Amino acid sequence: KNVDQTIAELAELLSLTAEDIDAFNERRKRHRAFEEIVVRNQLTQKEVALFSVNRHRFPGVDVVGRLIRHYPQGPLFAHAVGYVGRINQQETQVIDRQNYKGTLQIGKTGVEKQYEDFLHGTVGYRQVETNVQGRTVRELFSEPATAGQDLYLHLDINLQQAAAEALGEYNGSVVVLDTKNGGVLALVSKPDYDPNSFVNGISVKEYAELRDSIDQPLFNRALRGHYPPGSTFKPFVALAGLELNVVTQQSRTFCPGFYSLPGNSHRYRCWKRIGHGHVDLKSAMAESCDVYFYDLAHAIGIDRLHGFLDLFGFGHQTGVDIPGESKGLSPSREWKRNQRNQAWYPGETLISGIGQGFNQMTPIQLAHATATLGMMGTVYTPQLVRATKADNDEGMQLLGVQQADSLPIQNSSHWQSVIEAMVEVVHGKRGTARHIGTDLPFQIAGKTGTAQVFGIAKDAKYDEELLAKKLHDHALFVAFAPADDPEIAIAVVVENGGSGSATAAPIARKLIDVYFGIETDEPVTE
Repeated sequence: KNVDQTIAELAELLSLTAEDIDAFNERRKRHRAFEEIVVRNQLTQKEVALFSVNRHRFPGVDVVGRLIRHYPQGPLFAHAVGYVGRINQQETQVIDRQNYKGTLQIGKTGVEKQYEDFLHGTVGYRQVETNVQGRTVRELFSEPATAGQDLYLHLDINLQQAAAEALGEYNGSVVVLDTKNGGVLALVSKPDYDPNSFVNGISVKEYAELRDSIDQPLFNRALRGHYPPGSTFKPFVALAGLELNVVTQQSRTFCPGFYSLPGNSHRYRCWKRIGHGHVDLKSAMAESCDVYFYDLAHAIGIDRLHGFLDLFGFGHQTGVDIPGESKGLSPSREWKRNQRNQAWYPGETLISGIGQGFNQMTPIQLAHATATLGMMGTVYTPQLVRATKADNDEGMQLLGVQQADSLPIQNSSHWQSVIEAMVEVVHGKRGTARHIGTDLPFQIAGKTGTAQVFGIAKDAKYDEELLAKKLHDHALFVAFAPADDPEIAIAVVVENGGSGSATAAPIARKLIDVYFGIETDEPVTE
């Protein structure tokens, strides 16, 4: 029977859409002789019954049961696990076509894509004899398929759920790492999407809505979102100052509310207009004094600062085991000369020292660097997959922990000085995150951050209530806990969330409570 006529009659019977027919024709172009071609997936029971009573009209057409991927948690793990979708023309050029016979789907993003070779297995074969109507008469030869391997992830569903709920209606990202092995315990990027929509082919309209949305739900903010780190950068600048012998823990700086370069009248303001007075490393960190870090960055210099921050992976991929990670941006004189053909100005060094300017980090970079700091230089590559298990294996095969060399910072007192200063942020009387440091059986080391989205004049103020939400500051917080023997490291980025202290820090505290099983009576707020 003519194929086009058959499809036309099926379309009338089962209400096939133009997209169904186009997809069938694409598969038809790529199929081999005597190979089944799927017309449509996921027929309803009513449609199956309707076809059954009309089967005599469609020789060579049949209803076949097939397993499909289903994501029971819907959007919750979309940006970590990813999804499978229909194999497209580009993918057919690179896959082993023999091993993908009869296969409709392939990993598109996340773990699904990275571990496609583990999950796919090998296809089986069946050679049959058919009659003139295309019905099977007898089986001549068969080779059973081999199931793909099961994957076991580090992801903790309770932490993932808590992180997604804590972000609420905000866009942003939360990453939680196991400091002892680099395991990714939570990876949230919001807004998100339902990966089930892609399994059997998403409609053009639905995909266009996701693709064109101003909030970019398909964009993985945890791996690809570029954010100024703001004051969450200050612990790393402080450690650079100590290690490069620019300051000591006792070195003091006077903050009158602004800073000027020698011989220059321009004022770089501190967030506290009246100033902090005399501050040392611990008090400057606790109160997030910008003037202290302007002065420190100026004394270090941008190239030495860039070289030191390179040790923590800023400006590089962390190596997390899912595709699409961005490098972020850690600026230097050479970078600006090569990329912009411009000279580097001293004022840009000051701004870099407080995590603004050209600095652009991803949430997973911030979590990774924070974990490294908490572990005093021991570096683990972030990993989502913990173990694999083949169908015939008795036990799981644990994946090796990806540990890099320890950072070349030998003076443990330098690490300890910065960690103590971060503890003061959460537990000190003037700490910017002191409101999250109560009712705990241990101490948290953390740092708040607020990153400007747009520039304002040096003496200007703005009323946040009158400002469009998209121009509100980003709120950030990084932490590890317990401070003296870290088990988890956290990075929270809340887009246009305002203050890191008010918005991002309580999210981190919620995750710490969930992970350690701490019960609190009231939500933690500023």
